Amino acid sequence: MRFTILILGIISSNLCEAGAYKCIDENGKTAYQSKPCANNQNAVEINFKTGAGIDKNTEQSQQAELQESKELEEIERQQKKQQLLIEAKIESETNQQLIKDNPDKYSAYAIPPYDPDNLSDVVKKFEARLNDVEKLRRLAAEKVLSTGQCTRVESSELNIKSTLEKLVILVDCSTGRGISLTEDELK
Repeated sequence: MRFTILILGIISSNLCEAGAYKCIDENGKTAYQSKPCANNQNAVEINFKTGAGIDKNTEQSQQAELQESKELEEIERQQKKQQLLIEAKIESETNQQLIKDNPDKYSAYAIPPYDPDNLSDVVKKFEARLNDVEKLRRLAAEKVLSTGQCTRVESSELNIKSTLEKLVILVDCSTGRGISLTEDELK
């Protein structure tokens, strides 16, 4: 007798955990079953332990909306990244033209373009601001030359002291002097 009660208890606990589905077809007919409803039916999963029902159609719709939202966010992120890379390339080309037009003031490698696919560890942290970095490198070199502290720029690079909020550019002169300028000083 005890064995029979034990077996019945195990079977009923498994049934309670399994749950059931309330399926409503297109004609409004309701059916209860142990397997999920057909795709064209409204479905509610019923949990026997809690008595709660989960509208599976709403749940699937919410999951689809969430997935679509994530996909749109990723597309938007990729578009922003592409726009930043285009802007950085324009700034870099402006830097290279400045060097070509002023060979007496800038060494040929004074402001080498940063390759977005091969950034140094220092620059990689600021990838989202690469266009600003390229522009500020040029502005720093021009400012140092305009003050007379330097007669020829050998390099203008992002400094390790930079933060996302405040970039710092180090300009090395042909005299061996290095001059650091913050983003605030260049704007």
